[in-house]
Amino acid sequence: MQLTVTSTPAPGAFADAAARIAALSDELAVGVPDDGPVPVGRFAEESVGPDGLGSLTAAMPFDMVVGSCNPVAPPIELWFEPPKAFGRVNFTAQYEGAPGCVHGAAIAAAFDIILTAANVVADAAGPTVELSIRYRKPTIVGIDTVFESWVTEVTDRRTFSTGRLLQDGVVKVEATGEFVNMSRERINAMHRNRLAGREG
Repeated sequence: MQLTVTSTPAPGAFADAAARIAALSDELAVGVPDDGPVPVGRFAEESVGPDGLGSLTAAMPFDMVVGSCNPVAPPIELWFEPPKAFGRVNFTAQYEGAPGCVHGAAIAAAFDIILTAANVVADAAGPTVELSIRYRKPTIVGIDTVFESWVTEVTDRRTFSTGRLLQDGVVKVEATGEFVNMSRERINAMHRNRLAGREG
């Protein structure tokens, strides 16, 4: 994906590469189930761990932000230092919006999972209700970028968290989010039931 927006090959090279990629895609398509692609292993209980602080990325291999099996993902590296969650990434050229700057949509998608990581630390994760982003300064492509997030409030039904994006120690973007407060057992049960329904 990065090469498609940075490479300047000889004339005809892209057409030749596209033909070979199309042939490879046809090869791989043979392995897709008749009822469509069914990613597996999402939010596996054993991947996240009993305390919720295991490898969140291992539990979500197809996630578009942190998934190691998703070519759309940068991917962002996550780690935990309770009560905070952190992320590190270098947004390369395919995530560009304005020239030289990371697209705001890529940043918003990143914050959705970064804030969720903080919610996991607090054992209060769940679906996103609202996400608010404040872009203070341009986020530059090709520079090491660090996210940090933490939970500010947990109620019976909602979790509120906040976070920020930094480059070279400068805060470039801030975010706040509201999430449904769901227990880890309930989230895992939802995914098990979903997979069971597809297998049945």
